[in-house]
Amino acid sequence: MDYKMNIAGLDRNLPLCKVTDDLYIAAFILFNDVEITRAAATELLKKAPEFDVIITAESKGIPLAYEMARQAGNKPYIVARKGSKLYMQDVVTIEVRSITTDHVQTLCLGHDEREAMDGKRILIVDDVISTGESLATLEQLVNSVGGNIVGKMTVLAEGNAAKRDDITYLNVLPVFNADGTIKE
Repeated sequence: MDYKMNIAGLDRNLPLCKVTDDLYIAAFILFNDVEITRAAATELLKKAPEFDVIITAESKGIPLAYEMARQAGNKPYIVARKGSKLYMQDVVTIEVRSITTDHVQTLCLGHDEREAMDGKRILIVDDVISTGESLATLEQLVNSVGGNIVGKMTVLAEGNAAKRDDITYLNVLPVFNADGTIKE
């Protein structure tokens, strides 16, 4: 089963994926879809506040963060990594649980990333915000390194995330029953 929707002026069929026996979500994947990544970045930037640096969590938000940074005049973007890398010094870590991952994850920033955000206007971006756990973790990371969050943006707000007034998004992505109907 697929869910058809228009995102940033482009039609896409999103496959429904089982989360639990009575909860399915529509999979929105930016990887390999340059057309929708470019279009979504353009539309989000029209709504974006002034910012200095973009941050996203590894990994599905990376193409969007890159394209927004490029379209905004090659502004810097930072990826909060899922694990510490050898090149990262003085690492700050925070744990997160996401609806699309079956285990607790860790998001990390190294010294260079922290220095790039200190005192700067930070725009948090992601492909989809659902439970808000990844977003909350990114907020904690930015706040812990002295960044000033000026906005939180996503292509799609899934389920109850669409009721939030602290995020900017392009479309609402419903959640689904096992039979493919939209949950109310």
